[in-house]
Amino acid sequence: MSDPRPLALVTGGVRRLGAAIAQRLAEAGYTVAVSSHESDPELPAGLTHWDTEATAFQADLSRPNAPAKLMTDIVAHFGRPPVLLVNNAAMFGQDDATSMTAESFDAHIALNFRAPVLLAQAMAALGSPAVVVHITDQRVRNPVVDQLSYTLAKQALDASVRSMARALAPVVRVNAVAPGLTLATADYDEGTIAASAAAMPLHRLPAAKDIADAVLYLARAESVTGQTIFVDCGAHLESFRRDFMNF
Repeated sequence: MSDPRPLALVTGGVRRLGAAIAQRLAEAGYTVAVSSHESDPELPAGLTHWDTEATAFQADLSRPNAPAKLMTDIVAHFGRPPVLLVNNAAMFGQDDATSMTAESFDAHIALNFRAPVLLAQAMAALGSPAVVVHITDQRVRNPVVDQLSYTLAKQALDASVRSMARALAPVVRVNAVAPGLTLATADYDEGTIAASAAAMPLHRLPAAKDIADAVLYLARAESVTGQTIFVDCGAHLESFRRDFMNF
């Protein structure tokens, strides 16, 4: 008997925010496919807590043909198309207006913008009702001077939401979640994290579960398309010159 549970694909879903999103979807009753650029990727440990099928796929989505191949591989493996695509995979380089190179710019565009758009196109080509949720960034509203290649690529993805929602309607809905600082990396010490939280209008930082819940809402919101939800404790309401790690 075929699996009655809806199938979701979360790119970059083996760690950090992607893993939290994948786990929340599994908790909500989805069968989950996750992708990673790493060889032989392992499933997030939390996925084993839920009674659902989950599979990890290797895909270097920065390569032009990789998005379409990943979609083909997932349909072949599960025997059905995904009904939800969460474009979470991204790279986050450190450059600015003086240090940005053609190589760094192209690399960010390839993974952070082109791959999500091509994955959405590949899913739409399957012809089944589906939902795309892009993970963007709160800085698309008020950009900083740091991480310029990253920011430009995320701004391009944010700008594509309305266009893709119109182009892929009525079969596919396209929305986005724009997180604020959520899972701090090793670049942040405790003082910097505390200062970042204090600078938010809500005086705290969002949790990974908050972003995952927003993704699940958009997956289920059948009358919502072309929208971006900021889940950032109000960061997009402020204007910061530099990234939070430089507080």
